[in-house]
Amino acid sequence: MKTWVEIDKNNLIHNLQTFRSLIGPEVVLMSVVKANAYGHGILEVADIAKEHSDWFGVDSIDEALLLKNNGIKKPILILGYTLNDRLKDVVENGFSQTVYNEETIKKLGELSNELNEKVNLHFKVETGTSRQGVGESELLKRIKTVKQYPNLNIQGLSTHYANIEDTTDHGYAKSQLEKFNEIIKKLGEEGIDIPIKHTACSAAAVLFPETHFDMVRVGISQYGMWSSKETFVSANGDASKIELQPVMTWKTRIAQIKEIPSGTPVSYGLTEKVSRDSKIAVLPIGYWDGYDRGLSSVGNVLVGGKRCKVLGRVCMNMIVVDVTDISDIDIEDEVVILGKQGSEEITAEEIGEKIGSINYEVVTRINPLIKRIIV
Repeated sequence: MKTWVEIDKNNLIHNLQTFRSLIGPEVVLMSVVKANAYGHGILEVADIAKEHSDWFGVDSIDEALLLKNNGIKKPILILGYTLNDRLKDVVENGFSQTVYNEETIKKLGELSNELNEKVNLHFKVETGTSRQGVGESELLKRIKTVKQYPNLNIQGLSTHYANIEDTTDHGYAKSQLEKFNEIIKKLGEEGIDIPIKHTACSAAAVLFPETHFDMVRVGISQYGMWSSKETFVSANGDASKIELQPVMTWKTRIAQIKEIPSGTPVSYGLTEKVSRDSKIAVLPIGYWDGYDRGLSSVGNVLVGGKRCKVLGRVCMNMIVVDVTDISDIDIEDEVVILGKQGSEEITAEEIGEKIGSINYEVVTRINPLIKRIIV
């Protein structure tokens, strides 16, 4: 292979076990594997995580079907929106579905009657993210709609925090938690008790035990990455430090090595010229593979355990790097794009900073056609 992604099985298990220890045995641990398991490979990750988590969280019906059709028997919650004409797949396959729209509930109710199948619903309530979710004022109306259909079951109640990762001031998140608790209280006054209440993402699960409720949804941190610098600082300020271990290493190979004289321009647009007589290596990856064009002239890769700078623009299928200072080098030598080689490491956080983004985007955008290999 010209490029591939390695998934460290032991590190993934370590991270899941870390969260299991954190939340205890009574709280349900959901492994969130949406978006191709944050770029890590949905089937590869699920095959490992199924022994260490209780539920799986996906974005779409297609991701849910992919898991089920490949032998995953754990409960699956579809966190994202499902089109009305795909809701029959939800009912027939026994998936749990996040709901908030009246139209979705009615369609699921009709299908549940028609197919005589029970359907589990998770209401997502709006507490301050202004994204998916039904407002408190509309929630009871939606629940009354559910009650009209005998095969619909309200299994879960959830919300999502808007500002728990990007700050060390968690006042807004705590206000959302208060709203969620108030909604639970009001439902209780109406005689409505929903069995699985869940609000915690990775950051919330680490920082605030009161957000755990009945289930936590572990996403970015099961892959060994912190939600943000602020989360890391907040989490590791106390005595019980949490260690996360990166799961992904992204690699390629050297396709060509050649010498060029000082002053020679490199790659499209002649945006960079070498300032010395140089040895360069051509690597067969580019923005098609998910190596962001924003890394032009600023990115680094690891060759022979040393950092080598990207020269000029990132191309669709190739980049050029400066290997002048690497003495022992040959065609098809292994190169690390993301991860460790020797004592050096390139992190998703580093790449994210260079392109003005975050670690989530860096790993999620790695082309899903690239082979993921469990090591």
